[in-house]
Amino acid sequence: MQVYLVGGAVRDALLGIPIQDRDWVVVGASAEDLLALGCKQVGSDFPVFLHPETQEEYALARTERKSGRGYHGFEIDASPDVTLEEDLYRRDLTINAMALTNQAELIDPYGGKQDLEQRILRHVSPAFVEDPLRVLRVARFKAQLAQFEFQLANETRELMRQMVNQGELSDLVAERVWQEVSKALMTSRPGLFFACLKEVGALSVLFPALNSLFKVPQSEVHHPEGDAGVHTLMVVDAAARLSSSLDVRFAALVHDLGKSMTNPSFWPQHPDHEKAGLPIVEEWGRLFRVPKTTLQLALRATEWHGWIHKGGLSMSLADMLKVLKGCDAFRQPERFEQLLTVCEADHLGRKGFEDTPYPQKDFWLGALEACSKVDASILAADGLTGEKMAQAIEQQRLARLDNFKTQLLIMAKSADH
Repeated sequence: MQVYLVGGAVRDALLGIPIQDRDWVVVGASAEDLLALGCKQVGSDFPVFLHPETQEEYALARTERKSGRGYHGFEIDASPDVTLEEDLYRRDLTINAMALTNQAELIDPYGGKQDLEQRILRHVSPAFVEDPLRVLRVARFKAQLAQFEFQLANETRELMRQMVNQGELSDLVAERVWQEVSKALMTSRPGLFFACLKEVGALSVLFPALNSLFKVPQSEVHHPEGDAGVHTLMVVDAAARLSSSLDVRFAALVHDLGKSMTNPSFWPQHPDHEKAGLPIVEEWGRLFRVPKTTLQLALRATEWHGWIHKGGLSMSLADMLKVLKGCDAFRQPERFEQLLTVCEADHLGRKGFEDTPYPQKDFWLGALEACSKVDASILAADGLTGEKMAQAIEQQRLARLDNFKTQLLIMAKSADH
């Protein structure tokens, strides 16, 4: 029995970045051998086992042969006769097809180290086409390794385009697509993931509304970058700089999808794009089974980001209260702050605005704090209930918002002098 460290751990070690997970391949052993050592098998699809102490994954060396369509359409051979080189051959990219011995000797039969040094993402073998999820995985590695500026090998780009054109992506399972999207969103440059998918034609197949944003013009006064698609990828990258929340990053990605529905006669303006985007975002959620809480923030960002951008001294008290109530800020203040972060990313995700302040965030947090001082228990002590109680709370909130705006106005005049 021989054990090797493989895959991403080897790649990251050579790049000098922290290793997130360690995966191991076992050559010359059977499932019975690993079970006898106390390992626990994970599922029944592949011969993967958890170490009894470290809980790291140990997989029997295996080969795979495509025998049908979809994720489960493979014939697996995990016999003790399978070699390490055969196991590495089935992997997606050369930079993920290297192994280390216990003596830290590098085993690199497919040129992964050279591609790593030259910053190239290259497929290992023609078997790459057998799993359409690899199109998304390659795009994710571009985002995950953004600091190193990896580029697609020409032959890999063409192979990915060929897979898209032949309809291979139709075999992808929704959960696996969302898994790759969510992983990509949690990288430092998620915009690169979607840009790579667009480069090979996959964006129009998987996310047509997002793809349709490209070449859609916007007002150059507010959007010097012009293109709505370019803006969206800038926004999701800005969200990644501001927050480690998947919900925030996903909301930033989808908040402007309604602009894909604007009648060209209105360009470069996009009236009511917020409302137009809601059914598109809902469809994304249904199609890819996006978690409910993640989808909820995305819908709020889609509906309310325009209103939040308008926040300031010129906004009426009624509109201020409308926004706070519509965003459920009183019951979910933490989620409201996440929503404001999405809007801040929308502000920063524009050419020339990358480092500019976003005073609306403090404005809305201040407005919410002012309203939170309304004490319903005092009103209840006065005998108010039902509709009268609701009206009294609303009047007190409006009064406190009025006082809040007055204080801001005084501060602004003081600053001018």
